[in-house]
Amino acid sequence: MTERAPQRTPNRQLAALIAEAGFSHAGLARRVDQLGLEHGLDLRYDKTSVTRWLRGQQPRGTTPALIAEVFTRRLGRRLSAQDLGLDACAPVYAGLEFAATPEEAVDIVSGLWRKDSGNHAELSKIAFTPAGLVVPSRDWLIGRADERVGRGEPAPPGSGRVPAQGTRISVPRQRGTERGPGQKVSGGDVSALRSVGELFRALDHAYGGGHARQALVRYLEHEAEPMLRGTYGETLGRRLFAAAADLTRLAGWTSYDMAAHGLAQRYYVQALRLSQAAGDRAYGSYVLVTMSRQAVYLGHGREAVQLTRVAQQGVGSAAPPLVQTLLHAAEARGHAVLGEPRACNAALARAERALDAARPGDDVPHWARGVDEGQLADEIGHCHRDLQQYRSAVQHAERSLQLRAPALARSRLFTRVVLATSRLGLGELEQACALGAEAALQASEMRSARASEYVREFERRLEPYRDAGPVRTYRDRVSALR
Repeated sequence: MTERAPQRTPNRQLAALIAEAGFSHAGLARRVDQLGLEHGLDLRYDKTSVTRWLRGQQPRGTTPALIAEVFTRRLGRRLSAQDLGLDACAPVYAGLEFAATPEEAVDIVSGLWRKDSGNHAELSKIAFTPAGLVVPSRDWLIGRADERVGRGEPAPPGSGRVPAQGTRISVPRQRGTERGPGQKVSGGDVSALRSVGELFRALDHAYGGGHARQALVRYLEHEAEPMLRGTYGETLGRRLFAAAADLTRLAGWTSYDMAAHGLAQRYYVQALRLSQAAGDRAYGSYVLVTMSRQAVYLGHGREAVQLTRVAQQGVGSAAPPLVQTLLHAAEARGHAVLGEPRACNAALARAERALDAARPGDDVPHWARGVDEGQLADEIGHCHRDLQQYRSAVQHAERSLQLRAPALARSRLFTRVVLATSRLGLGELEQACALGAEAALQASEMRSARASEYVREFERRLEPYRDAGPVRTYRDRVSALR
């Protein structure tokens, strides 16, 4: 006799929530598909798919998490896959979610760290999605500051807050961690996070994201997560969240440098949420600028401009001049990608005025101290290169190379390629090829997908001149490197 297929149990939890939400089967399927697009996934569910889920079939992969997020948005309360009678899945694709609470933010970002530490190859394939920028930036802009982030200590008098039912004060010890749950966090612990960030940042600047990335992720998993799940008061807790936000942004930056764009996008969103828990509005604007830079690199100029404007609106006019310089320069880069010279030049003019207003004694966040004339000259050079204003691009790129420190090796490489491209645009083929060869040599000594891509883009521009002597010489030199 042939064996009968196992009998599935109807999913009554999902049926009840569909009724509560007022979804039709087709409507639910459509929303899951739309959310999938936000996460870089091409899903094609329909009403028949929902019928199968109701009959007990388990959707595969990350779909349970997406279905749970659809209901969360509709019903206004946090729901998990298990709440819907579905199997749990790794929360990796939920990384674009802007958490409702600091506790939930820790759960999401620590899940990302652990997954990344264990299987980067899988995560590196996640696609970047422009649609995934909208909700987190909006939620950051309109969101209220978290009233309480401390853990394991009494709430301050008059806070009016009590832990919600089911709130976890401690969790089971994570694999490989040396700190027990609930261990008291000290000021020295937070200072160590800051120092480690500076170390990894220096490695990234000099040698590329590939030299720093994986060790940084493991550090976050084994050191930062146990601290975030430890015991700390309000003031120290906000410092801890600020340090974790900075390291998480850096993990995104190194992922971006290695062309893991969907993963980088998720790290940026989580860094944005951690900065809100830290109560650091200015740092949130810096994260948005970082997101804008990735959008520029990938050719999404409109989204890049929108992100910088959200950042400007979020910090207001009271931000220090160097922060304002950074925000306006990033906006200019977006306009340049879009081919909007008037808007670009207006944003650059605002950036220059802000830089002129900066004074040596200003109270400047640590992440904005590197904003100076050399960096702004680089931004202007990139803008004018993108707008095909090559003579001005040459002027500013050369100025940037004169001013920027040798330790910023990758940034100087990018500027050198901008200079080479602009020289090429002016018809100065021999000088362009000499500069390009210098950049190619630097790129060969780095682990940076962006550095390699800058060089490849320059080489594509050389193609119309492939039979010229300087180009043949360039190719001989570069082929020896490779």
